[in-house]
Amino acid sequence: MRLSWFAISRDRKPPSAGTFHTDIIADISVPDSGETVRFFSRKVIHPGRIRGISNQDAREILLSAFYLAVAATVPLRWWAPICRQISRSRLKRHTRKRLQRYADSVHAVLGNSIDARKQFEDSLAARHRFRLQLAGHLVASRWSPTIRLEGIEGLQAALRRGHGAIIWCDQFTAQTIIGKRALYEAGIEAHQVSANTHGISNSVFGLRFLNPPLINVENRYLKSRIVFDRNEAYQVTIRIQKILRGNGVVLMTNTIHAGSTFTEVALGESGSTYLASAPANFAARNKVALFGMSTFEVAPFREYRAMLSAELLPAAPAASATGKIPDGAKNMALQAAYILLKRDALLRALKLYPEQMPSWSGLRRLTEDQDGSGIGTDPES
Repeated sequence: MRLSWFAISRDRKPPSAGTFHTDIIADISVPDSGETVRFFSRKVIHPGRIRGISNQDAREILLSAFYLAVAATVPLRWWAPICRQISRSRLKRHTRKRLQRYADSVHAVLGNSIDARKQFEDSLAARHRFRLQLAGHLVASRWSPTIRLEGIEGLQAALRRGHGAIIWCDQFTAQTIIGKRALYEAGIEAHQVSANTHGISNSVFGLRFLNPPLINVENRYLKSRIVFDRNEAYQVTIRIQKILRGNGVVLMTNTIHAGSTFTEVALGESGSTYLASAPANFAARNKVALFGMSTFEVAPFREYRAMLSAELLPAAPAASATGKIPDGAKNMALQAAYILLKRDALLRALKLYPEQMPSWSGLRRLTEDQDGSGIGTDPES
């Protein structure tokens, strides 16, 4: 069974037709909210094979060259209009294939008053602005946008406790580069947890030639990058724990395809979304502060707003509901409480700049019309 559109992230899913078996682990009720968080496991049945080159690679090469030329030669005032114009070059195709699903998802989360078509077109333009953000960091040495970071005081207070912090980043288009830059310029040396397919393309060609420029730009603003795949989960966990014990800051993105577990929760009026379980698991098992982060374009290419949420702190009753579990053991009730707090922070961010979220939750839940705990196989393409 395919996961919803929202699950597709910039840290992309495996680049081949892998097959996975998805099972429900547990439905955990959070008494304070009256809601339930559903936990899933996802096991590889067939890992698939990485394609040598994808159909999108040639287009990405042309777009990259074009935006490098724009960043190097065109005045800043024309950058946003150029992105808008280029985003319309395939508008009819995108509208025909994706608009209805996008509109259904947006209306399920934010209500029917939203102009879904306009927001869809704005979202396409935001994707192109991301490409030009990358080009600007590569060649436009005089480009110096204003970046405001909000909520840094809460992170600094958590670090003074000495147990480290996890920043759970939303996937708005400005987060990938500008979010890291905002933390770096505020003096935060962060470690990014990243899937080995992170980047623009997930083919062999893309991993070798298209993704390194983005990764190199991001690395300017990171202390280190923790790259992993499914076979290295234990080693990655040990490294993250070591960083946190040293009072470090770890960035995690909501990438559910890279891990072996994830969660499903309600979102907005009648929608749903999927959230990775790893950040909540680390917070529940250790004395680690957990924050959400969203980064937005206030004025494209001129002003950006990076927002750290208040520390995500479940209410005491939720945290003690499973008091018989030994300290440090996996506490799913506490994880579920963290998941809902993160969901609430995500929804607040979506209401501010919905057009800058490139992908949205499905109208239907993964387990609708399913009976029993086994959902079956999930073929990916």
